Amino acid sequence: MAIAKVLGIETEYGIAGGPDSDPITSSSIIVNAYAQQGRTRINWDFEGETPDMDARGRVNLTSFAPIVETHLANTVLTNGARLYVDHAHPEYSSPECRTPREATLYDVAGEEVMRRALEIANQSLDPTQAITLYKNNSDGKGNSYGTHENYLVRRDLEFAHLIRAMVPHFVSRQIVIGAGKVGAETEPALEHNPSFQLSQRSEFFEEIVGLETTLKRPIINTRDEPHCDAERFRRLHVIIGDANMSQIATFVKLGSTALLLAALEEFGPEEFPAMPRSPVHAVRAFALDLTLTEAVACDDEKSRSAWDFQDELWHVANNYVRRTGADVVADPDEVALILEQWREMLDGVRDNRDAVADRVDWVAKWRVVSGYKVRHGLNDRDAKLRAIDLQYHDLRPTHSLAARVGLRTLYDDAAVREAVHNPPLSTRAYFRGQCVARFPEEIVAANWDSVVFDVGEGPLQRVPMLDPLRGTHALTSELLETSASASELLAALDR
Repeated sequence: MAIAKVLGIETEYGIAGGPDSDPITSSSIIVNAYAQQGRTRINWDFEGETPDMDARGRVNLTSFAPIVETHLANTVLTNGARLYVDHAHPEYSSPECRTPREATLYDVAGEEVMRRALEIANQSLDPTQAITLYKNNSDGKGNSYGTHENYLVRRDLEFAHLIRAMVPHFVSRQIVIGAGKVGAETEPALEHNPSFQLSQRSEFFEEIVGLETTLKRPIINTRDEPHCDAERFRRLHVIIGDANMSQIATFVKLGSTALLLAALEEFGPEEFPAMPRSPVHAVRAFALDLTLTEAVACDDEKSRSAWDFQDELWHVANNYVRRTGADVVADPDEVALILEQWREMLDGVRDNRDAVADRVDWVAKWRVVSGYKVRHGLNDRDAKLRAIDLQYHDLRPTHSLAARVGLRTLYDDAAVREAVHNPPLSTRAYFRGQCVARFPEEIVAANWDSVVFDVGEGPLQRVPMLDPLRGTHALTSELLETSASASELLAALDR
């Protein structure tokens, strides 16, 4: 039986400029600027971080787990999110959300957090050292950075079944949720000398399954770090995906994946299309194919294009909704919207791309790039086209091309501003965010599954939150509102 799909997105932002053009220094300036302006300097608690745990239950001596950098800027926000420096990028990790639509809102709130941090930071810098942020996935010099999704799944779901069912989705979904890319950066992609790709990330994937996130990137990541009760839950950490400027694309990315995971839990992998025989080849080939006709051989002796995969997967999800209602993903209206938008985008990229240019990032970007190239008589390799690609993802409203191409939105500015400051009501993020807002001087650290208090007397006190669906507004709002101090809150929790 499927379980509630708690989910969220982590986005590493591209960064340029700053003192000595040092990305680590600049990223720290961004994080610290927002933390100081928001009067929250609560540290991240690294207790329980296990990036080397492999879901396959064995140690791969050729794998290298991500390094946990405990010395870099790191804080917890009042909306329950985490803002920190990850390697050489500022990263916003959204709070846990209960539905794809809610998770989309808090991803968009992350963009606004970064805009505010950028404005504050640049006020303190010489104009020649101004920082720029981009919501994209590669720097044009062969380096890629991630937009990672997270989904709650059952612990007893066999990992082999997860691989079997989800690889077809992860290699093919770029035709509707790819962010688009001018040119190429890696040797395998450069051999094809493409003028444009559907996805920013696809050319960087090298393995089917693995623990890494920055080297030998796998289509299925095996990091087994649930941040909750490990006997009941698993967190599927999805690293193969683009940073979307389109809110609808983000919504469909999260919604389609959540529906398919629920269908897998409910019915098993047999209803899913067969895997490509060479998934790494497939994800790269599909990214290069703007005609959407490139087909790859599959384990059932059939050949499928990315469109064929997505069409079959849509029917898997639709059948699951028809048979169960899919309430573990969202309410009926939201589930219907997921299926509707996914279907329209899928049919549109094949039959009428102009009709979905307001939702599909790669189509919107391709129209801008193609139009500029024709108007100015440029060749496919002109550097101006790469500049347009980058400008599409610029977070500054006055510079962002994505802000000018008419992308549809799900949320207005007022809703986004609300989400910047306040946590979702539907998960434990509510308790975390409210504690940070109400008792900042009495919290020494927090993480996804606990908050650590120092009330001035006795030892530090850790409040565990091992169930993502506890700590909600319905369960804790009265307790929080009637506690004038952290001491009163802890006493009430003890009772």
